[in-house]
Amino acid sequence: MARCSVSAGVGCFLAGIGVGAGVALLLAPKTGQQTRKLIARKAEEGRDYMASKGRDLREQAEELVDKGKGLVSRQKERLAEVLESGKEAVRGVL
Repeated sequence: MARCSVSAGVGCFLAGIGVGAGVALLLAPKTGQQTRKLIARKAEEGRDYMASKGRDLREQAEELVDKGKGLVSRQKERLAEVLESGKEAVRGVL
């Protein structure tokens, strides 16, 4: 199964929006003013959606950074314990 990157997915999503908007403009039986209002509303909805997704991604990144910091801290503690054990073993031999 092929894996898709997030940027490729976003690119496909935006391309789909563009194609859909073009088809809608060609087939819509609305006046120019109505169509402009529709486009403005949809653009605002798209902006709000992207802002929301950006906030979600930032929150996920912050969570991952926090998890990473916790892992590093635990590994650092374990390493300190191992080094101390090694020092004690060397002292016991000497």
